[in-house]
Amino acid sequence: MHHIDDEQRRARIGRRHLLARSARTASVVTVADAMVALHATDAATVYLSACARLSEPGVAAVERALYEDVSLVRLLSMRNTLFTVSTDIAPFVDAANARAVGAKERRTFLKRLREDGNGLDERWLTEVERATLAALAERGRATGSELSTAVPSLRTKITVFPGTKQETVQGVTSRVIRLLAADGRIRRDRPRGSWTSSQFRWTAATPWPDAEPSEARTEVALRWLRSYGPATETDLKWWTGWGVRETRQALAAVGAEEVLLDGGASGWVAPGDLAPEPPPEPWAALLPALDPSAMGWADRSFHLTAGHRAALFDRAGNIGPTVWWNGAIVGGWAQRADGELVWRLLSDVGMDATRHIEAEAARLSAWVGEDRVTPRFRTPLERELTA
Repeated sequence: MHHIDDEQRRARIGRRHLLARSARTASVVTVADAMVALHATDAATVYLSACARLSEPGVAAVERALYEDVSLVRLLSMRNTLFTVSTDIAPFVDAANARAVGAKERRTFLKRLREDGNGLDERWLTEVERATLAALAERGRATGSELSTAVPSLRTKITVFPGTKQETVQGVTSRVIRLLAADGRIRRDRPRGSWTSSQFRWTAATPWPDAEPSEARTEVALRWLRSYGPATETDLKWWTGWGVRETRQALAAVGAEEVLLDGGASGWVAPGDLAPEPPPEPWAALLPALDPSAMGWADRSFHLTAGHRAALFDRAGNIGPTVWWNGAIVGGWAQRADGELVWRLLSDVGMDATRHIEAEAARLSAWVGEDRVTPRFRTPLERELTA
């Protein structure tokens, strides 16, 4: 069996994830496609992930792709998580993941409506969605608060988890908006604040064209293997959120080739992707919390020392801002309240690496400017650096 070692896997990250200086691009869409999808749970991550890979980083280029060209869109998809993808891959991600997520969200919400005991049902929800879409069409774009002012039914409150310690009263506005977005009938527009804000306005959208789910899973799996392979079946299953059967069917349909990884595990690559990856020039990167290069695999042991996990992850398994050297995570970084960018190495990488990291820190500080970035998910090292 063909063997691809950890050094080769790290070399692939440098080139295929556009992190080596020579691999950077001028196109935000090229960045998104190279990573298949950019994590978007934290609004700032999309910008930080994109700009780490752009030859000329800046907020304007990402905003143009998101809100003017609309060549990038946000979808609630893999693992019931918000991602940003290009419009080229969006129909496949929609059919492979987002539709199932949306259907589950709808079933869960209808169940809670029934449990509330106020006579709210699917017919009521359909009418509220119709009124919300009409109000949005009239305004062009609106926040959730503005929509709830225009549509009285959105101000309805329900009791969730009745009779338990988690019992609470919640409004339905965010849940109805979430369902409409999951169905592709509305999309996030510009936020109310800066690029780091998660308080979005909403605007009407057209659902993605139908695609056969198994064919869509094949397309997503192929793109993922080209970016993240070699990787294990478990890695693909975890990243997509598919079941074992769907994952194996997608690998078979792709024609993935089996390879041997360091440690003896079996991995998979895209068809014909066995040639050695030429090592890029030495490179460093400062990547944000939840960056796809850190979140692309269930098993990250080939680029992350086990002893670093406690400092870099929160309790839910979310990785914080990381410092990279030649395809390995070697530390973490943070931005203090006064704007100072600080970082700490967890591995001894030498003076040459330190100079490269200093240069990347200066590059990041230059384009972030006066803006402040605080990760949504705080990790021990990030908290310590900003204390």
